[in-house]
Amino acid sequence: MRFGGEKAAAMLAGRPLVIWAVRRLQCSCAAVAVSARSGTQAEAMAEAAGLPVLHDAAGDAAGPLAGVKAGLSWARHLGARALAVSPCDAPLLPHDLFVRLIAAAGRGAALAETADGRQPLCALWPVSALPVVTEALAGGAHPPTWRVLESIAARRVYFGRAEAFANLNTRADLLALARRVADGEVDLGSSSAFDQIG
Repeated sequence: MRFGGEKAAAMLAGRPLVIWAVRRLQCSCAAVAVSARSGTQAEAMAEAAGLPVLHDAAGDAAGPLAGVKAGLSWARHLGARALAVSPCDAPLLPHDLFVRLIAAAGRGAALAETADGRQPLCALWPVSALPVVTEALAGGAHPPTWRVLESIAARRVYFGRAEAFANLNTRADLLALARRVADGEVDLGSSSAFDQIG
């Protein structure tokens, strides 16, 4: 494990990475849930924040697409039309990410793209894609998330700052970003916008 611990629970500027992701989603989404394994710190943090926690279905191979399937099932149960997904380890994502994905998707799907390529973990999935995702995971398979998005004709939305999608893969990455935040070099988001939603 490159990170040396549970990445979602790692603290950045006094807030766990998973909660940074939640707050960004809450700016655009009516309801937010956290995909986490049972017994993890991320699960405990989400529950402490009053958030639903979603678990991968038994038999599904571990990976992001299994989390998308759980999310689509949850969204369908809520009567939602679509599911926005976000990784927990990319706290510098653009503030307009989900607004732009929602606008581009229409009644379909959309994913972010940068000069570095597709960013399939930053995407909007229609609830109608649940059967496609379920079929893709059949028999323990776990194809690349981008491939499934392409199979449902997801629209690509280009973002100019590829560095905004950078993952925190190591503790050193996290410490470097924490220093930049403390020095005022990086703005993690409008504090007023985040404070309005708790």
